[in-house]
Amino acid sequence: MDLGALETLRFDRDGHVGWLRLARPHRLNAMNTTLWTELREVGEALHDDDGLRALIVIGEGRAFSSGIDTSVFSGDFGDAISGGGRRDDDGVVQMIQRTQESFTWFAEARYATIAAVRGYALGAGLQLALACDVRVFARGATVGLLELQYGMMPDLGGTQRLPRLVGAGKAKEMIFTRASIDAEEAHRIGLCERLVDDADLDDHVRDLAATIVEQPPLAVRGVKNAVRAAGELDERSGLEVEATNQAICLTSDDLKEALAAFVEQRPPQYQGR
Repeated sequence: MDLGALETLRFDRDGHVGWLRLARPHRLNAMNTTLWTELREVGEALHDDDGLRALIVIGEGRAFSSGIDTSVFSGDFGDAISGGGRRDDDGVVQMIQRTQESFTWFAEARYATIAAVRGYALGAGLQLALACDVRVFARGATVGLLELQYGMMPDLGGTQRLPRLVGAGKAKEMIFTRASIDAEEAHRIGLCERLVDDADLDDHVRDLAATIVEQPPLAVRGVKNAVRAAGELDERSGLEVEATNQAICLTSDDLKEALAAFVEQRPPQYQGR
């Protein structure tokens, strides 16, 4: 895929850090089927990219994403996001699962993913932020899962990821009442990890990504796998995932480099192997 020919997204690379920008600022980065398709295709293109160690997701203009572009309701979902093997006999279920893939890869990527949210992250916009490893919200942002106002429920990971951050009761309350909350409240309940001034958002996530890039990539990947297991598996199974990923670290060149750098009092130069 030519990442320079995207219609609704823009991808740039700064060393080991990628910047993925939602590029529909005239629509407050509202999501349509083209954007979902391009998100999925970008994920496929970057899946095995060993040069990436952190990916920042941010919206162009004054919003992260205001949610679904209501124009999609008059189109054909199936044609716009078709492709891939058949996953379910129900065509609607298959369509939803295909769209979910546009978001799930942010959680499953081998590198850290960071959502930088300003303005609005509503509906699908918040669900995209929830799929990332770390969320940084700018003061003044408004977030919420508002799908019930359209007669439907969150279906791009919101019902799975939100309760793991804020608890089942709070997640249901937010969704049932179509609550929009400000960034301060989101930070208080654990929906975002960091809260910064809007003017500082870009620099803050750039510095955060730079810090992550300095860490051993195999260990970062292992932490992602193990922490994800903590939310999906029983404790003993999670410990097995932890041990398996640690074994990779203990037999890696990165471990040797970390020890050598410590002895020589210099910054380590990790290769991810």
